[in-house]
Amino acid sequence: MVKKVISDFRNQFNISMNTAIISAFSLLIALSWNTLITQYVNKISSYSPLQGQLFLTLAVTVVCVGGIVLASRLFAKKEEGKK
Repeated sequence: MVKKVISDFRNQFNISMNTAIISAFSLLIALSWNTLITQYVNKISSYSPLQGQLFLTLAVTVVCVGGIVLASRLFAKKEEGKK
């Protein structure tokens, strides 16, 4: 009985952690893109290059998507009978 309660708690904890990590990475991606778009709109009339911010935004996006995939795999429910 106690083992089942602990197991259920652990599963719910993993689901909650997965959701929190994905939410944090998603927020970071959104904030990064927001900065790029804001800078682009503010400087579009002067045709200022934004390659630095574009590179940063793409890099943050790639890292965060990788983190989301990693978190999803770490906290995914393991199917019984499969490796």
